[in-house]
Amino acid sequence: MTATHNEMANAIRFLSVDAVQAAKSGHPGMPMGMADVATVLFTKFMKFDPQETKWADRDRFVLSAGHGSMLMYSLLYLSGVDDITMDDLRNFRQMGSKTAGHPEYGHIDGIETTTGPLGQGIATAVGMALAEKMQATRYGDDISNHNTYTIAGDGCLMEGISQEAISMAGHLKLSKLIVMWDDNEICIDGNTNLTLIDDQCARFEASGWDTQEIDGHDPAAIEAAIEKARKSDKPSMIACKTTIGYGAPTKAGTHDTHGAPLGDEEIKGMREGLGWHSAPFEVPENVLGAWRAAMARNSTEREAWQGRLDALDATTKAEFIRTDAGDLPAGWEAKLNDFKKKMAEEVPKLATRQASGKVLEVLTEAIPEMIGGSADLTGSVNTKTSSTPSLLNTDFSGRYIHYGVREHAMSAVMNGLSLHGGFIPYAGTFAMFANYMMGGIRLSALMGKRVIYVLTHDSIGLGEDGPTHQPVETLAMLRSMPNFNTMRPCDVVETAECWEIALKSSKTPTGMILTRQGLVHQRTGHSDENLSAKGAYVLHDAEGGERKVTILATGSEVEIAASAREMLQADGIPTAVVSMPCWELFDAQSDAYRKSVLGDGTVKVGVEAAVRFGWDKYVGPDGGFVGMNSFGASAPATELYKHFGITAENVVAEAKARL
Repeated sequence: MTATHNEMANAIRFLSVDAVQAAKSGHPGMPMGMADVATVLFTKFMKFDPQETKWADRDRFVLSAGHGSMLMYSLLYLSGVDDITMDDLRNFRQMGSKTAGHPEYGHIDGIETTTGPLGQGIATAVGMALAEKMQATRYGDDISNHNTYTIAGDGCLMEGISQEAISMAGHLKLSKLIVMWDDNEICIDGNTNLTLIDDQCARFEASGWDTQEIDGHDPAAIEAAIEKARKSDKPSMIACKTTIGYGAPTKAGTHDTHGAPLGDEEIKGMREGLGWHSAPFEVPENVLGAWRAAMARNSTEREAWQGRLDALDATTKAEFIRTDAGDLPAGWEAKLNDFKKKMAEEVPKLATRQASGKVLEVLTEAIPEMIGGSADLTGSVNTKTSSTPSLLNTDFSGRYIHYGVREHAMSAVMNGLSLHGGFIPYAGTFAMFANYMMGGIRLSALMGKRVIYVLTHDSIGLGEDGPTHQPVETLAMLRSMPNFNTMRPCDVVETAECWEIALKSSKTPTGMILTRQGLVHQRTGHSDENLSAKGAYVLHDAEGGERKVTILATGSEVEIAASAREMLQADGIPTAVVSMPCWELFDAQSDAYRKSVLGDGTVKVGVEAAVRFGWDKYVGPDGGFVGMNSFGASAPATELYKHFGITAENVVAEAKARL
């Protein structure tokens, strides 16, 4: 069946406006304006098989301007993805529907990433394009040779994360990354001249990109621009001059189409003006057939790719399939357990950032898909190992990414690496700068991706750098995040256990919260069991009778708790110390286990060099707490602990006051 370009693009427009109208909510303007660009991209270029949406060598499409989600849903339906039906479009933005207000990863096959927070999509796309380049270096162009396309709006480019992402992509020369900017000069408040005068093409060019400017409603110009971009040796940005709400008789080109239904009369006039005579949620047979035929061409290419994969030697093919599926290799757990045993014997006094570095030496050698990095803090966060040479823009065989001082983009790029498949990303910065990464961290959790954030210098224990760098509130912020494991180990053995948990948590991201200062080793007896896997456990039990006091602590304060226990025991008060490396895992245990650890009926005191927020769940509102109730200060760490009263003596006093 045949259909004109205009008919195929109008199918997107009318599915979008009808769905938004039915929902009485949504953003019709962007899908209406970018329908021509999307139609050319998908029908002429996208290497995407609707019947095999997880094909490893498919092109990736990221709708960075996620508010225009009906563009995404229309494209997937028209392309023939079985996972989305016309009923799903009718139920746009309704309870339980797959077609959420913004595209959500995992809801519908073909959605590569969750978008909506502006700027996240373009930065995540950088990670996907980087993953393609890394995978091609490892397996060859016959196995990994695909493009990453993203549609970005003015808001995406206003967000600061976009500059971090643009700069990084330009530096790495990610030539298979193509950004199509919806240059419609409209934002929610009105014309973009209210807020900026940026020359976006000059901005991209300054970071090493190729740019083009085209009429976003001219299919021939769109096709020529994409073809040219695909041949560039740089990342490309195509500025697509469009009319937001294209086709709306009175609202086209205005902010009125951005985030509200058009209204029945406007849609009626739009149908007349564009010659679309089908009822809402109906696509003419010839138009739907043309869409399906255009996308069906990719099945032949996928089958050819499968043949090339099958032609690889058995070991290489198995490694590609394993890493792409996210499965861990055999033997790594035994190596990590041997390391744990050795550390229990050596009892080293280490900062947990150093402990993490030692663990990573073991893990990165055993798990070749682990890709490290840091935000220009490699020597401080201990994330680079002898197995992770630097990734360079001239050599993508490296396993260590120098993100530069770009924490926000770092989080999104790691999401992109994880979403693409084939790699397990981890990277480090100071814990305080988790605040800079929260947009990306939140999406890691929302999407359920195995991304590991190494967050060091985790308290006043970092010392002289002072309160600007001392994250007294950050633990509470991270712990409040659903589907995020906040790990704060107390020594090298717990650090190894926390890394094991992080790697096995294939659908949960992890924050490794690590100290700058050295800590007294606590785990002196080896156990093959991962004690940290339950989130909390009795590290030192009460002696000399029934437990009277339970001291709960995390990370660097476990040694303070242990010292306080010795003092209380010397006074004849049976006291236990509970190490709580991960609250989230502890909360998931049975009531019986939690009661046995917390010591039902005992006096409870929490100790942590952070604010009390969240601790009452364990110690109770009348329980004791030794920690922070203000920002920190600049001084040596030992003096700060004394100044703020985080001492064994104060833990003892808190306990005795409640006996």
